[in-house]
Parts: sequence; C-alpha cells; structure tokens
Amino acid sequence: MVSPLLVKAAPSGREIVNVTPERAGWTHVGFRAIRLAAGETETVQTGSRELCLVVLTGTIEVTVDGQTFSHLGTRNSVFDEVSPAAVYVPTGKTVSVRAERDAEVALCTAPGGNEVRQVRVIAPAGMRRSVRGQGTNTRYVCDILPHDDPTAAHLLVVEVMTPASHSSSYPPHKHDIEQPPLETQLEETYYHRLNPPQGFAFQRVYTDDRSLDEACAVENHDVVMVPRGYHPVVAPHGYDLYYLNVMAGPNRFWVFKNDPAHEWMLAPARS
Repeated sequence: MVSPLLVKAAPSGREIVNVTPERAGWTHVGFRAIRLAAGETETVQTGSRELCLVVLTGTIEVTVDGQTFSHLGTRNSVFDEVSPAAVYVPTGKTVSVRAERDAEVALCTAPGGNEVRQVRVIAPAGMRRSVRGQGTNTRYVCDILPHDDPTAAHLLVVEVMTPASHSSSYPPHKHDIEQPPLETQLEETYYHRLNPPQGFAFQRVYTDDRSLDEACAVENHDVVMVPRGYHPVVAPHGYDLYYLNVMAGPNRFWVFKNDPAHEWMLAPARS
C-alpha cells in the first residue's frame, strides 16, 4: 500500500507532480513540477498566492506582466555542483514560462499575505551554499529562499544533495508547533531526485506519540508531504539523493526541534 504522504510522479507528460493544499490537507504549501521541451510554454496565474519558480534543469525565459527575464538556468542535472536560477513572483501576477531548451521547473507556492512585494530574479551567485553534518551524515545545502531573506511573505525554499549511503534531515527533527523561539509550525514537501535515476531512497515521517508513523520508499521525482512530525531521509549505497524542500506556515521563521531520543549524536565527541 502506498503511504498517504507519498505522491508518485508521472513517468511522462508535462506535469510531473502536483501537490495542492487541498490534496495535502493543509493550509500553506503548494508544489508542482513540470517538464518543458524546448520552445514549449506554461502560463501561471499567481492569484492570492506567492510563487518561487526554480529552474531545476535546462534554461528558460520568464515573463511577468510584460517584463522578460531570459537565459535563466544553466544546469543539465540537479546533481551539478552549481546553484539553480529562481524567480520570486508575488500575488496577482501573470507568469509566462518558455523553455529555451528542455527544462524541468518547480513551482513553489504559499499564501501571499497583504504586503506589497516585488518580482525578483534570485541569481545563483547570491545563493548561500553550505555543508551540514559530518561523516555519513554529511549533506550539501543551497538556500534558494531562506527565512532571513525578506523577499517572500511565507515561502521558504532550499535544496539538498545527500551522497549515497548518507542520511539527511537527521538527527530527526520537526517543526509543527508554533512556539518561537523554540519551534515554529511549517508544512513541508520533499521533491526527490535520484542519481542514477533508477534508484530509490527512504523517508520516515513520525510523531512522538506515533499517531503518525509512515515509512516511504521514494523514487525519482516523487514527493513526500510532511504535515507534522519528524522526517529523516536515508540514501542507500550507490544512489545520490537530491531533494527540493518547500516550507511555509503562519510565520516565516524556521526553528526546529530534534527528536530527544536521537539528539545524543549531536554531542561533541569525547577524547
């Protein structure tokens, strides 16, 4: 039986996956991934939601209310060691996307709020890259739209590359209670990619009382929805794992709580 938190990808066609708040049973996060062949176009109305468009692979041109941004994106693979191009679009806009060459595009959305915001191209060179963890818990992070960037009202977007045989989002952590500065409530999606593409990975989503406890075997392009609870990921031997995270909640602030049962491994090693 497929977990209710796992959204399987379409193996062909324009739409790879589409997670609406209604489908997820939550309030904030929307996520859609599409394939565009060279020359194909896609039009999006943001309506009451804000949008962060991420060029996962390929190169595109984006036009927002008559203003055009060309030659966005350089990657041939999400596993290339370069940051993606992205465009932030506020509410009430018409967005036209045209593929300059074959492309894969992520459309990340959340409620747009009441403040007036501006269209912004988020250049790869300005994205913060970092390394988290150590040993087989090492992973490589690119902050596309982090919580200390004031561009957005609710959206947070980040991508992570986890090498084969490594864990990620680990030790397990959660962010499902709004009690800053200790923890904040953020819904989250994980859009998974595998290298080589026939691979798989594992993700568990569970709560302290185990009222939610789901284990998902994820394949290339699948999405895991995280409404609440801890949500660690493991990449098996032989397969590197990439995922794009989209988070949003009542406030745009990311503070998580580690699972106390596993927090011991963060303690400094004794000599």
